[in-house]
Amino acid sequence: MNHKKVQIYKTHNGRAPFIDWLEGLDKVSKIRVLKRVSRLEIGNLGDYKVIEAGLYELRFFFGSGYRVYFGMLGDCVVVLLCGGDKSHQADDIKKAMTYWKEAQNEII
Repeated sequence: MNHKKVQIYKTHNGRAPFIDWLEGLDKVSKIRVLKRVSRLEIGNLGDYKVIEAGLYELRFFFGSGYRVYFGMLGDCVVVLLCGGDKSHQADDIKKAMTYWKEAQNEII
């Protein structure tokens, strides 16, 4: 497995949508999500889905079907964009796409 550098995306005003979402979860869910994120660093994506080139969705099968959206550049950078659940998936994907485009402009 390829080790990856995990970054958290921040908007132009310094807000971190992923952290905002994470802080709204209960303690047990937050721990489970963070454990999964830590596995990204060793290249273990687990259950995920490709949204479009470079943009992905981690799928969780607890809670209300949590999702974490991230982008990946090459073999080394994972940018955590935002999170959500199955009931808001379409809107969350639109946000993640916007964040991903902004993040790529900053990284490249």
